[in-house]
Amino acid sequence: MNGASIDIKKQQVENAAIYKLSPFKALSDEQMRLKEKIITFCKENVKNSTPTVLVIHGDAGTGKSVLLNSVFYELQMLSKNKVDDPLYHTNNRFIVNHPEMLKLYKNISEDLSNFRKKDFERPTSFINQMHKQGGTADIVLIDEAHLLLTKSDKYNRFYQENHLEEMIKLSKVVIIVFDEKQMLKMKSYWDKQKLLEIIDQYPNTSFHLTNQFRIKADQDVIEWIEQFVQKRILPLPQKQDFDFQIFDDPVEMYRRIKERNATHQLSRIVSTYDYPYKLDGKDYFVQEKNFKLRWDRYQPNAKHAWAERADTIDEVGSVYTVQGFDLNYVGVILGPSVSYDEEHDQIKINSDKYEDQAAFILRKDVKNPEAIKEQIILNSINVLMTRGVHGLYIYPSDATLRKKLLSLYR
Repeated sequence: MNGASIDIKKQQVENAAIYKLSPFKALSDEQMRLKEKIITFCKENVKNSTPTVLVIHGDAGTGKSVLLNSVFYELQMLSKNKVDDPLYHTNNRFIVNHPEMLKLYKNISEDLSNFRKKDFERPTSFINQMHKQGGTADIVLIDEAHLLLTKSDKYNRFYQENHLEEMIKLSKVVIIVFDEKQMLKMKSYWDKQKLLEIIDQYPNTSFHLTNQFRIKADQDVIEWIEQFVQKRILPLPQKQDFDFQIFDDPVEMYRRIKERNATHQLSRIVSTYDYPYKLDGKDYFVQEKNFKLRWDRYQPNAKHAWAERADTIDEVGSVYTVQGFDLNYVGVILGPSVSYDEEHDQIKINSDKYEDQAAFILRKDVKNPEAIKEQIILNSINVLMTRGVHGLYIYPSDATLRKKLLSLYR
């Protein structure tokens, strides 16, 4: 095999989402230290009569999911193979309330002897199963806990009031990954205070992951994104290896993404939820300035997640299809809900233009719903802008915002 073939094969392996979340992927020193603490925490508390909780905080791209999957693999290995270990024969589950991520975890489990597909579940399925059996789990790991429901949802057959609270009652040890900046729906409304109200009823401890692994860029790029989702616009980062561009034309941005996908793979167009879409089996489109591309098709029975499938280069992904996934290059369409306040020199959010009205279903226990609607949109922008490993392209639909960003870019 020649050098070029080896490079192509290496690129294909490294681009696979399974590789990116593999429990065998090398962990950083920070991740490894935390993994050891989590395993020790489980051993010390799995026999206790009172549930105990460990929370892993971290921004998007800090390696929370790969750490959690590595921890779960070790727990399952000890449960099956280590007779003299406190974790031997423990009944452990991995929970994620994200259908695309669940596909990925189940696919990973197929080739690993210590994993079973049934070990990976959605929270409502786990809760209803445990209530039906009258049992409990020993250790429950919850990825993307900021997506858990915080109110009952009869449509999804969840009849209690809070996913996390219910799962703690049904477990001996609970390990959760939490990032309040990725909360995307009113029915999953979380903040740190709400989290504390639940976990402070039990012995608990928290840790923070801080190192950014996804975005291969200098700190000024990461700072620019962080400030943007706080409605502040910084000068654009200086020229560097990370490919950061503002586009005046969505057609040109899409052309560039297709070029990147041809050479580097795993490059996609995504958008804020500002264009009509329904789960009725019909095609819906994102339309902008001579640009028309189909929204991602809902395919719950597809084996692979949206971000992995080759055909999705011809679709626009939403926050729901790319959350938790790495892309090499991402092109972000900022739709009409994201504009610019010239008087105050800041981002302006117009929640009435946001098409994901299911995210805004009001609830009586939430104060200041308009502020939460704005935060949901800002959180979605944060998720979309933090997908790209090597590059971020942005097309703003709003003319005033586009003018402002292009003036900085040029």
